[in-house]
Formats: sequence, C-alpha cells, structure tokens
Amino acid sequence: MPQVIIHAWIEFADEATRDEAVRLAAPIQWQSRTEEPGCLEYCFAADPCIPNRVTIHELWEDHASLVAHFQHPCYAAMRDLMTGFAPTALWNRMYEAGQDAPVYRADGAVRTVLFDGR
Repeated sequence: MPQVIIHAWIEFADEATRDEAVRLAAPIQWQSRTEEPGCLEYCFAADPCIPNRVTIHELWEDHASLVAHFQHPCYAAMRDLMTGFAPTALWNRMYEAGQDAPVYRADGAVRTVLFDGR
C-alpha cells in the first residue's frame, strides 16, 4: 500500500509570528507523532531561508491513516492554531509514494538510478 506524503508551507506576516507559531505547534506535532496510528513523520518547522515561512512535512503509512488524521483532534488543533496567526500565503500538496530507496547504495555511492534494485 503506498505511503502518503504531505509537503506544504505557510507564510506569516513576519519572522516573530512564524517563530511563535512553530513554538506553540510543537506539542501538537508530538501528540500526532505519538498518538495517531499511521503517522510516520509530522513536522512544522521554520524555513531557514525564508524568514516568515513554516515548512510542513508529513508522512503517513497509508491513505486511511491520513483520512483518520483529518478527523483527529490534533488536526483541528493545528488548523486552528495556524489560522489564528493569520497566514499571508499557503501552498500544499499530497503525494502517494509506492516505492522508496535509500539515497546511498550499500557501497556508499549516491544512487543515480532511483530504483535500480541495489
């Protein structure tokens, strides 16, 4: 079954607002990571290159666990928290990942063919 990846960003009026949003989001992130079945990664982090941006990375075991997340109190809490900081811009995408491979092969070389079986 394919995993689901969420990649997104949210921009706020300024860096101080972004930093406060990230600070207050940390306990919600931890709760999603530890309490929601199928949550493999859940991270809202300050973008080091764009001072007012939060970059979002989520990895879900499957589509059903992401759908369950959208019904979970953590999702509502995070949505409400971020909305309360009046975002100025938002971009988001979800992807299905049917295959994966390490970036480096067993010999330490960078993989140049994504799924070469080594």
